[in-house]
Amino acid sequence: MEVDEIDPVSGRKTTGHEWNGIKELDTPVPRGVLLFLIITHIFALVWWVLLPTWPLGSTYTKGLLGIDQRKTVEEKLASATSARAALTTQLETLSFDEIRANERLMATVRSMGHQLFGDNCAACHGVDGRGRNNYPDLTDDDWLWGGSPENIAQTLKVGINTQHEESRVAQMPAFGRDEMLDRNQVRDVALYVRSLTIPAASTADNVGQMERGREVFLTTCAACHGEDAQGNQEVGAPNLTDQYWVYGGSLQNIIDTVHGGRQGHMPTWDERLTPLEIKVLALYVNSLGVEKP
Repeated sequence: MEVDEIDPVSGRKTTGHEWNGIKELDTPVPRGVLLFLIITHIFALVWWVLLPTWPLGSTYTKGLLGIDQRKTVEEKLASATSARAALTTQLETLSFDEIRANERLMATVRSMGHQLFGDNCAACHGVDGRGRNNYPDLTDDDWLWGGSPENIAQTLKVGINTQHEESRVAQMPAFGRDEMLDRNQVRDVALYVRSLTIPAASTADNVGQMERGREVFLTTCAACHGEDAQGNQEVGAPNLTDQYWVYGGSLQNIIDTVHGGRQGHMPTWDERLTPLEIKVLALYVNSLGVEKP
């Protein structure tokens, strides 16, 4: 095929190439494409001049605009730190009640506290704070040592049954294992305790056993739990008349507790967390119960 041959259909010149009877037209590049390529090249050249671009050994061209992304990030971090410093100062200096009354500060508490709780407390109490077997639920209104932010902060600071010199100390003696009570007494008092939350446990057939159990309770357990069995937060003795149980409220669970005793443990956090973090975490934990559905 001859070069400059005119294609009879399109009226365009051909390139002289032919494949299997198909002739290649000598079609020029569209002007739009050429214009786009020209503009992008000009843009690249201008950008090279305006912005930091070319490495020059130990440095680089700074660009006419003087833009420095590292400096920009540092400025944003400084601005965020400054803004957070104001909130931090308020959280450090205001009282628990003042912070709880300030919704803007409580929004910060919920954000910071959620992260602190997840990092330090969720392993035992669960991500949602609802606890599990042998670990208390922090979303109810039942507290061993008090549920105010002040009390929670103190518990976080010194722990429970720790080596801290101010540690909260609580232990349920092993009345059965250590032979302070015989087998029948253990079962009697366990049945009596269960009846405090489940009245149906007391029947006409076990009146004598219930009376014996109450007598054991008054002489053995009331010193910590009170004669009304409603507990004592001063010594970490739980309320036995509600529906909240750390170790389970079935008759067998209660028997196991009376027989073998209990001694929970809560680490001390004053060396791992700052005073501000403890304060925020105490407010957050308190809010789990206050703001529950």
